[in-house]
Amino acid sequence: MRRAGQSGQASVEVVALAPLVVAAALAVMALLAAGQARELAGHAAAAGAMAILQGGDPERAARDAAPGVPRSRMDVRVDGRRVRVTVRPRAPFGLGARLLRASETADAGPPA
Repeated sequence: MRRAGQSGQASVEVVALAPLVVAAALAVMALLAAGQARELAGHAAAAGAMAILQGGDPERAARDAAPGVPRSRMDVRVDGRRVRVTVRPRAPFGLGARLLRASETADAGPPA
């Protein structure tokens, strides 16, 4: 048997928890975006180091290895035989994109 006023209790609880569920979902999406940025940065840095070994353009190779990442979200720095790639992820609503950026470095080894 239901008491008067209990029929709306579940609705009130759902409404009260909705912002928490949305915040948790946004946090998970931001962490997934950060993981993707780290993977892309690693692949791009490795591609840049391989380009150095093959006599190619390391910056172009790094950018080609990360399709879909705009130039404004990817920084490629070449210092001798070392390639450092930084990727800022597309976080939901820009939440923490600066804090979640990923940097990876790859080295082409000693000069031949």
